[in-house]
Amino acid sequence: MSFIEIRDISKSYGDVPVINGLSMSVEQHQVVSLIGPSGSGKSTLLRCINGLEPIHSGEILVHGDRITGPGVDVDALRRQIGIVFQGYNLFPHMTVLENVTLAPIQVLKQPREAAEERAMTLLKRIGLAHKAKEYPDRMSGGQQQRVAIVRALAMDPMVLLLDEITSALDPELVSEVLNIVRDLAQEGMTMLLATHEMGFAREVSSKVCFLCDGSVYEEGPPEQIFGDPQRERTRGFLRSIREAKRI
Repeated sequence: MSFIEIRDISKSYGDVPVINGLSMSVEQHQVVSLIGPSGSGKSTLLRCINGLEPIHSGEILVHGDRITGPGVDVDALRRQIGIVFQGYNLFPHMTVLENVTLAPIQVLKQPREAAEERAMTLLKRIGLAHKAKEYPDRMSGGQQQRVAIVRALAMDPMVLLLDEITSALDPELVSEVLNIVRDLAQEGMTMLLATHEMGFAREVSSKVCFLCDGSVYEEGPPEQIFGDPQRERTRGFLRSIREAKRI
């Protein structure tokens, strides 16, 4: 069994289906990029894996344990599966250090000293230790997004979900965020990322899944998906991306 198994899941908002019988798997230490047009279900899929959205049918398993349906401890699930959004969602009234240590102290019940030591180690790693006492509104978007990633890492998750984390950034700030993801990939962090950064997806991914109409339309290694896609809608999507000079 794969590390993450997504089996025939469906999700609708009212009468509008967003995910339609979607199945896929993720091995431990893999980086899986979700690509596809807006509205194809990428972000909703990540939110379903994290338990932020209930699914209407099917099931999701992580490490053999079912994480969807009745009886699931959603709080325990979220301690194991971190998620970072395109909006940084940092608490504006808290310093960077307070943002990063809040969940480890409140949820994991870590002693404050241990949580702060771990936070400072992570902040130092991304070059932001000197910003520990700053408030988010005194930082650039790229810096805030890097802090948001560190906040998720402070919980020591088994899986990290990244939802279009560069889409709200100015182009010159994108690389500093992607560098962190690149480092995490090299270290073996299991990640699923929804992204429009096609060049980056091609570089960092173990597998690429092209989502269309709420299902996995085509999947494979990045060299196949980007170099020799087998299905027409995949080819059409990548052709439009190339014409827009985004790959």
